[in-house]
Amino acid sequence: MNETSRLKQASQRLANAILRHAPRSGTHRTAIPDLTLLHAIRTSEPLESVYKPSICIVAQGAKTAAVADGTYTYDPMTYLVTSVELPIFGKIVEASPEIPYLSLKLCFDADVILDVAGEIRRPELVSSEPVRGITVSRMSPALLEAACRLIELLDAPEDIPALAPLVIREMVYRLLQGEQGPLLRSFATVGSQSHLIAQSVRLINRQYERPIRVEELADAVNMSVSAFHKHFKRVTAMSPLQYQKTVRLQEAKRLMLSEALPAAEAAFRVGYESPSQFSREYARLYGRPPMQDVQELREAAAVGAGGDGIRSVGAGGVGTGNGE
Repeated sequence: MNETSRLKQASQRLANAILRHAPRSGTHRTAIPDLTLLHAIRTSEPLESVYKPSICIVAQGAKTAAVADGTYTYDPMTYLVTSVELPIFGKIVEASPEIPYLSLKLCFDADVILDVAGEIRRPELVSSEPVRGITVSRMSPALLEAACRLIELLDAPEDIPALAPLVIREMVYRLLQGEQGPLLRSFATVGSQSHLIAQSVRLINRQYERPIRVEELADAVNMSVSAFHKHFKRVTAMSPLQYQKTVRLQEAKRLMLSEALPAAEAAFRVGYESPSQFSREYARLYGRPPMQDVQELREAAAVGAGGDGIRSVGAGGVGTGNGE
């Protein structure tokens, strides 16, 4: 069987397995830690969330992930890898009731990456310069077949504790053997510049509501301010302050939508001292003032009531828009 035939066969096998365990529209957590499935019957508006370090594999349909400086499209012939937490606008661009969008997302554990990398005998270089923390690569049959085996373990829950870690290690091995191997190893290697920037990103995400000083972040990773700013932007496509602002606005939007908070209260909750500044920055990012945006989103959701359960926002990837 040639590579194209293997890919088509594995994509159909993966789609069938996802449908068994995610038969309805929405995001579905699974019995395998850090594995979620997504089923959508229609295309979506851009949905914002923070993508965790992970791999996203599509069985049917297609999706885009937009960051500050570009858009990445992935489908059954490709896969998306994020190596650092990134605020991203995800958009399902191919989906229908007849051929729904079906995908999985598996979050990474840096320790597993380093452990598997240590068992690969051929030498791999770790880049001395940070690289962008998101990329799309061509799918390999071996990686897709391993993803099928992982989902199919959900059919035998008693096998998950023993076998899921082994299949995940195989998927990590396939990634490290592919073109993204040096990138993943760089972000997982303690002391590398990519790893240091990833540490700063995690710190901002955990404390996004607090004022940040770039000087303190740079000092924490033993970089000059200019070097830190350059490397941070190379990894995230944003400055540290732009990154924090995006995470804050995403969380404020989630609070207004899911907890019905007034704009001013949501602004204070995420760290803004001035509601007027919050409104200006929100409108700059989303194209309309906070409450108008939230109201129109609620009206659109009401029109599509009983729909696909794919509208969600929130820092940290919480909810259904978390990058699958």
